[in-house]
Amino acid sequence: MTQKPQEFPIAKARDLVKDLYLPNPWIYWSDFLLSAGVGWGAFIIIFRVPQFSFEQGFSFFIAVLALYRAALFIHEIAHFKKGSFVVFRKVWNLICGYPLMIPIFLYQSVHFDHHKQNFYGTQKDGEYFPFASKGRLFIALHIVFSIFIPIIFFFRFVVLTPLSYLHSGLRNFLIQKISSLNIDLNYQRARSSLAQTKGWQIQEILTCIYGMSFIGLIKFKIMPAKSLIIWYCLLTSVFIVNSIRTLAAHRYLNTNENELSFTDQMLDSINNPGNRWITPLWAPVGLRYHATHHLFPDLPYHVLGKAHRRLLKNLGKDSLYGKTVFSGLWPVISQLWKYSGKQKLIC
Repeated sequence: MTQKPQEFPIAKARDLVKDLYLPNPWIYWSDFLLSAGVGWGAFIIIFRVPQFSFEQGFSFFIAVLALYRAALFIHEIAHFKKGSFVVFRKVWNLICGYPLMIPIFLYQSVHFDHHKQNFYGTQKDGEYFPFASKGRLFIALHIVFSIFIPIIFFFRFVVLTPLSYLHSGLRNFLIQKISSLNIDLNYQRARSSLAQTKGWQIQEILTCIYGMSFIGLIKFKIMPAKSLIIWYCLLTSVFIVNSIRTLAAHRYLNTNENELSFTDQMLDSINNPGNRWITPLWAPVGLRYHATHHLFPDLPYHVLGKAHRRLLKNLGKDSLYGKTVFSGLWPVISQLWKYSGKQKLIC
């Protein structure tokens, strides 16, 4: 690891944000329910307006953005303290997790590993891939792969889940390779990781039931067949937007996937305050303050902006913390594109 001239003053930073750790349940509930309500409402409108009309296109656009925001509350759920927001977790699964085929257990624990200092950026971190050294093809493939994710998870839960209970080999494959939301396709989830997620098998079965019910409603013509196509297009769009967001969450410069220091982890992460109206559309639920989040993972999403402004004001724009700040999506993506293929960026 290249020696850094200074280390991040974590004690001072903690003191600056120590009063911001209390989550506001009203904000969580109102934001999530409004996002989900608008999203599913727009989804229904898609079927009630003329096909290929402006109204249908606009409804689809709103559905994607609203359900994308609602879905990304899974990130907050992964950081909830044990025993807190119990009802919220269940409602999120019922409204988003099960119908979108992304129940909480796919992210729980896996994301916790992403925040471990000895895991971050290494092969044990399923949410990290050294794009900067792997070449531009992998950046493109990361985005393109989004079109397959809805199909993979739908098939995983509706078809493979019941079959896996009859075949141990298939069961092991599902657990290791198709039981996590990750960006590193080489990542294998350990059974011990799932064991930390209470009730994950119940979530798995309920997601399977949701999927089978969806097929049943179409088969008996209670829902139109095109609803499955619209569902796929909507979820694919959500995953595409999220894939672009993840490319702008870190610099991905840990070429050799070595363990990084706390300071280097922060410098490998990105804050993108951007425009107050546009940026939250592609980086909602506080995710535009990703470096701040990695510094203080337990801060509620609704205070990350305030925490960022305090830290920047007190530590300075020229500080180590200031180096995490970018202005807009394009500068981040263009830098990653420029660096991709280079070797020994971090040794």
